[in-house]
This record gives sequence, structure tokens and C-alpha cells, in this order.
Amino acid sequence: MPEQSLPQATAPTGASAETPSSPGVSRRALLGTAGASGLVLGAAGAAVGYAAAPSQAAPLSSLGADMAMFHGKHQPGITDGLQAKGHLVAFDLAPGAGRREAAALLRRWSATAERLMAGESASSDDTYVARDAGPSSLTVTFGFGHSFFSRTGLEKQRPASLDPLPDFSSDHLDKARSDGDLWVQIGADDALVAFHALRAIQKDAGSAARVRWQMNGFNRTPGATAHPMTARNLMGQIDGTRNPKPADADFDKRIFVPASGSGDPAWMANGSYAVVRRIRMLLDDWEKLSLAAQENVIGRRKANGAPLSGGSETTAMDLEKTDAKGDLVVPLNAHARISRPDQNGGAAILRRPFSYHDGIDADGAPDAGLLFVCWQADPLRGFVPLQRKLDRGDALSKYIRHEASGLFAVPGGAAKGEYVGQRLLEG
Repeated sequence: MPEQSLPQATAPTGASAETPSSPGVSRRALLGTAGASGLVLGAAGAAVGYAAAPSQAAPLSSLGADMAMFHGKHQPGITDGLQAKGHLVAFDLAPGAGRREAAALLRRWSATAERLMAGESASSDDTYVARDAGPSSLTVTFGFGHSFFSRTGLEKQRPASLDPLPDFSSDHLDKARSDGDLWVQIGADDALVAFHALRAIQKDAGSAARVRWQMNGFNRTPGATAHPMTARNLMGQIDGTRNPKPADADFDKRIFVPASGSGDPAWMANGSYAVVRRIRMLLDDWEKLSLAAQENVIGRRKANGAPLSGGSETTAMDLEKTDAKGDLVVPLNAHARISRPDQNGGAAILRRPFSYHDGIDADGAPDAGLLFVCWQADPLRGFVPLQRKLDRGDALSKYIRHEASGLFAVPGGAAKGEYVGQRLLEG
């Protein structure tokens, strides 16, 4: 789990609301929330029924009113801030389904994602699961796996960057929960909004595709801390300190495929590559370690994320500093040392994970860890060299196990009137 803080979510924007009598009634219109943010939903507002006129209803809290944009240069769900709830799901095209069926499916999915991200209901057969909620920072992101291109006769358009990842010594991969023709990432700050989107995407697949695997994750809810801060993982560590930021001069170069000159096919312009790994944390073993031992494994203070060499979370790590005995303060095999870009030829990734907990095993051990999602312009220059370095001597590797894996080409964002992947499927 290479360390690297995530960008903050974009400021909420208003969405046009439809009247309750219209067929595609907006969830936000039902509570009179168009353009509202920053207000707290009180007891009176909680009692308002579905039939109440928008002018009489209480506005949503800022959490529910936050909205990400579907259309843009890049797909949503990449640079947006971490959301409280996430679903990752992979699909395989049904037997006999090809390019035409895939294009129709991506057209349906894109239309549904656009509506739901705007706080509206699904276009048909809506379940009402999220009817009284706002957009809640919902994002829906789509990608293509290696096998998608042979299934659709588009092998010549398959990027070389989508070649299968190499094997790593920490891999204990379940093939049934790895890879897939199509991949969808769903994130939101409300669990019902996220589930509503998951169900709508699954229903839209119809007879064209079937679920291959699905995983559920979570993060701390925005606003749960006194001030915005880097997330913590289930080991209790601040996780993501050295994440590249959109303000960095080389951010786009590292994370997004350029419009030309990259060697990638034209349809991948402004897209990115997502590496997805289900990483189980061996928490029973980890929690037996003393605090000092845990900090030596990571190379940072557990309380505030500061490097063991001193300072605050954002202080540059002094890799040469020694203690009174002459030993390095940051151990040679510390995770934070090994995963640093300057220790890996500049390799960097944008980490945007979710934690997961899938119950308790028969022996009492929690099946819990990280749904690791990282973004880069080229996985062979991002994830692969970092993971190879970690594979050779990361102190953390003793306490984690990679149990599932996938690599997906995520095309650029859809322009207004387009669907995601249109330049590939209709090019």
C-alpha cells in the first residue's frame, strides 16, 4: 500500500429541480433543496412527507447537497475527495454480447449516472431507495478490462498499458474476484445513495452483462473530524500523506493520459488507469505489536502521521537521521521510506481507497482491510515499480495479503451529449 493527502472535494453546486409531478422528479426538489447548502436539517424537516410542496420543505444539509459533475475533461471519482461509502463492481459481457451491446450498455449507464449524480431519480423503474436524499457527492466511474477488447473485436484499440500486471510475492489472488470486462466504481457520502446507484447500474446491465464480483467499502464521513485531515485506515494509521495533489505542476502528467504523444490510443486521451487490489489486513497480528513497533513498520507516528525523523505530517522525511546509537531513525524497511517517489525513480500514484469489513472468520479473525484503488497515466511507471520495491522488503508486507486484483483503462470524461467510451466504441 504505497503511501502518498487526497484533494478535497469540490465545492457543492446547485442542480436544477423538477416539480414533484414531473416523471423524472428530482430527489432534491422533493425537499426544496435546489441551490441550498450549509444548512442543518432539523426535526421539523425530518417530518416532511413526499407530497409536501418544495417551498414548505426544509433544505438539505450541506452533506446531502454536495454534487459532483458527470460531464467533464476527466471522469468523476478520480480527483474528488474520499467519500464515506463505496462500491466496486466488475461485469463480464454475456455470451453473444459484443461491441453493439456494449455501446448500448455504456449509453444506458452514462445516462443513469448523469441523472443520479444530479440528485434525480433513475429514468425508469426507480426503487425510491434514495428518493428523499440529495446527490451526496455521488460519483460513478467506468473502465474497461483487458478481456473487454477481445470480447468486442477491438483488440487493435487495446492499450499496451493494459497488459496484465506481473506476479508479486504478496499475492494470494482469487481469480473469481479479480479482473473483468467492465468495471464500475461508485462513491457517495450517504450509504443509501451509493446503494441506489449500485442497484440502478446492475439493473441497467440487463441481459448484456452479468456481475463478476462486487465489493463494498467505506471511509470516515466528511465532517466527522474537527477539521479536514488525511484519512486513517483500519490499522489506525494516517494513510495518504504523500498523495500527489492537482495543484502539483506534474499532477496531470503523472495521473492522466495526455491527448497526444503518449503511445496510448486516441480514445484514452484525458483518461487514467486504475489498479484495484483487495488487500486484507492481518489485524490480529498487527494489533499485537507495540505502538513503537507499529510506528517503525510504517516510519511515521501513529498519532499525527509525522515522520519518525521529526516535525509534522507534512514535514519532509530525513532518511539519514540517526539516533544516539547510530541507528537510522526511519528503518530501512519502513513502508514510508520504501514507497517514496524519490526512492523509486519518481514513480507516483494517486491513491483513492476504501476500507472494507466482510465479517469474522471461523477462527475469529476479521476479514477486513483496504479496497486499494490507485490512478496513474501508466501503471508500468506508477503502480508496478512501487509494488516491486515493496515486494522486496517492505516491513508492512508481513501484516497484509493481496487477495484480488484488477487493472482497468478508464477513458476520459464524456462531453455533454456523449456517453463514456463512445470514442472507443463508435470510433
